[in-house]
Amino acid sequence: MDKIEYWTDLAKYDLETAKAMLNSKRYLYVGFMCHQAIEKILKAYYVKTKTDNPPYTHNLTLLAEKADLYVNMTEKQKDFLDFLEPLNIEARYPMAKDKLLQILTDEKCAELIKLTENELTWIIKKL
Repeated sequence: MDKIEYWTDLAKYDLETAKAMLNSKRYLYVGFMCHQAIEKILKAYYVKTKTDNPPYTHNLTLLAEKADLYVNMTEKQKDFLDFLEPLNIEARYPMAKDKLLQILTDEKCAELIKLTENELTWIIKKL
């Protein structure tokens, strides 16, 4: 399996995990897994464009910039990255768990999954 396929498969797996977390109402982990899915598909894109291993970072904007994808993103896509960014840390170290759970409602998590699917599809088409 090549590196692009490796990262793409992991991204798809993480998206399916986000859906499972939504079904079990584990909302903190929906956000975390959506972040993970986007992080991994950005790493796949980085490998394609740079033919090198992706940087060791969880920063979605930085990954998109380093992969030369950020300049092609819409403001809505950039805003989506900004929304996902803190969900990576907060799910692992939920200092503001109650506040996050007010934001990550069932409806918001369903929307996050849809946006993640759209973003994955958009980037996969570019691979």
